[in-house]
Amino acid sequence: MNRSAAITVCVMLALSGFSFAKANPDRMQVGRAIHVSAGEKVGDLTCFGCSIYVRGQANSDATAFGGRIVLEEGGSISGDATAFGGDIRVQAGSSVLGDATAFGGHILCDPPGRIAGDVTSFGGFTGFLIVIVLPLLFVAGIVALIVFLIRRNSGVAAPAYSGTASTRV
Repeated sequence: MNRSAAITVCVMLALSGFSFAKANPDRMQVGRAIHVSAGEKVGDLTCFGCSIYVRGQANSDATAFGGRIVLEEGGSISGDATAFGGDIRVQAGSSVLGDATAFGGHILCDPPGRIAGDVTSFGGFTGFLIVIVLPLLFVAGIVALIVFLIRRNSGVAAPAYSGTASTRV
């Protein structure tokens, strides 16, 4: 393959990703709600400190940190719906084709609504503590153990502080 053919192939591959992204654009917001209107198709939805409202179609995952996910009538998420510190609400006539997981929140599904995958809820403040605080305590324990072992095996004692200042002449 000559050099110009290789460049052409690389350019075509790069541009094909852009054309796919235009068909299903991802959305990410911080502190401002995401609204997917009826008839609208999007890719991944990610929200930090805000909520996601889907009336259209999300062709991938929806994730909210510190907010909730609401699938309004006719809305669908093809992937997973995950809320950290918030609820997931699936209203009548809407669906989640993947898993629905709420850490520190609850999952509410109206009877005609549908969640095809697993439903996992670590509801309320206790669930949030279990999911967030326990792993942090575990990591802190490992760091403390490493520091202890390094100090014990280094053989170098830290200089003692006598409480008086000494001066050399």
